Amino acid sequence: MFLMAAAVLGSVALGLWRVIRGPTRADAMMAAQLLGSGAVAVLLLLSHAMARPHLVDVALVVVLLAAMVSVAFVRRLKPIRGA
Repeated sequence: MFLMAAAVLGSVALGLWRVIRGPTRADAMMAAQLLGSGAVAVLLLLSHAMARPHLVDVALVVVLLAAMVSVAFVRRLKPIRGA
């Protein structure tokens, strides 16, 4: 399990390197989403490997935060009329 978590972290690092180099703000947002997804995957793997079920709760909080960041990004990018 620890090897799988390290593999996920390595793939996230490679993806972040490519996304961060992008010129637009959307690329930076994609980097944040990739980091959040990788963090959730690692937390779930470690929760199972170390028999610590409370890490699943932490992973759920990270998922909720990542979703809120996406909503905030879209709202700031394109404000809703009449709001």
